[in-house]
Amino acid sequence: MRENLHRFFRAARGAGVHVSPAESIDAMRAVAQVGLTDRAILRDALLLTLAKSQDEKLALGDCFDLFFSQPEPRQDQPEADDSDDASQDPDQSPSASSASDAGEAQPPEGLGPLAQMLMSQDRNAISAAIASAAGAASLSDIRYSTQRGIFSSRILDAMGLQRLRDDLDELTATNPALAERLRAALDGLREAVRDTVSQGLALYAREEAENLRNEILRNAPLARIERRQVAEMRALIRQIARRLRERYSKPRKRQRRGHLDVRRTLRRNAAWGGVPFLTAWKRKHRDRPKIVAICDVSGSVAQVSDFFLLLIHSLHEVVDDVHSFAFSSHLIEVSEILEKKSPEEAMAEIMSKVGFGSSDYGSSLVDFEHDFMSTLTPQTTVIVLGDARSNNLDPRADILRRISERSKRLVWLNPEGRLAWGFGDSEMPRYATFCSVVRQCATAQQLERAVSDIVATYQ
Repeated sequence: MRENLHRFFRAARGAGVHVSPAESIDAMRAVAQVGLTDRAILRDALLLTLAKSQDEKLALGDCFDLFFSQPEPRQDQPEADDSDDASQDPDQSPSASSASDAGEAQPPEGLGPLAQMLMSQDRNAISAAIASAAGAASLSDIRYSTQRGIFSSRILDAMGLQRLRDDLDELTATNPALAERLRAALDGLREAVRDTVSQGLALYAREEAENLRNEILRNAPLARIERRQVAEMRALIRQIARRLRERYSKPRKRQRRGHLDVRRTLRRNAAWGGVPFLTAWKRKHRDRPKIVAICDVSGSVAQVSDFFLLLIHSLHEVVDDVHSFAFSSHLIEVSEILEKKSPEEAMAEIMSKVGFGSSDYGSSLVDFEHDFMSTLTPQTTVIVLGDARSNNLDPRADILRRISERSKRLVWLNPEGRLAWGFGDSEMPRYATFCSVVRQCATAQQLERAVSDIVATYQ
């Protein structure tokens, strides 16, 4: 059972449930207390010790139901049996009939263990043998659907398929009717093994398939995401935001003390002959993080603005002091919306107020200078997320220059490819003159790296 629990923890991780070594130890202790006889109590014990949210609880429950459900071996009885019973001689006594059936049900001597098991039609024994062979064949290592045939063959070989084939050849020559029964039972066994492999694929290959799908999405252009992929991309952005929160959370568990200052320590302890009762540390000064995020939500970037806002929402959970703004033709502050509402509600409200309009960078920069320039300090990092396309209107690059001069650094994240910068109504080359960092953020991976690098400078 311990091996089964280890495989269950592996399947749970594939289902998206984070199971740490300490949590797995707690779960095994809980299982040792409640036992294995009552499946409902076992399920509750594992959910209580492993699930940390409602989503994890649902995922873990589905994983438990799938993991502990055993594929039922098919009961193969020749169809002719019913007709034979119906056409049985009425003069034959029931006792004689039952004696004949008992003789047929008894497997002949000399057959291998697998053949005897199949002939006896003991479902519990067959299920246990399949489970044992699946463990011997390392079914938990399955990763792709193309491996189904390989693992099915491994399981059947571990159960003794070669000896069963020899028994079939011998019975075909000596007892064709019995050989037909054994061949039908083997077909049922193959089906049960295929079901077991399919179950293993659903349990253990989910993480690999999801990682492959996420890797494709991470490198897909945000502006060309298909409608059917929007929900998956949002889920991927949430995972990125969660990683940022876990890596750069505001309440630090440990305050780094720095390196030991030997000279100051010796001076402090001169009265005790240099014995370091009092220590002195070299502390590295860290600026208090302050970020101003300005996000373009106009029609030209409407497809990617959702993902930009999701990342900005995560910044409010990572950094203490964040001021966020959104604009199309005019600019508004959205910090309170992002602080108090869920990502979906915040995005819907922001887009309803200023989204999908015609972009006017010059007018929006005027709004920022007039109403919000005081938010900038020499410790502020300004992040602009947009394509820098201003519909051939005055870009007001002079205001961006003043923003750059008042802040610590100015970072521009552009969802367009670099080859498009400067063509048409793009003002990116002019704006880039006043930026400390200019990054292309056409994919989720590029966006994660850019935001991670920005936040990491404050850690």
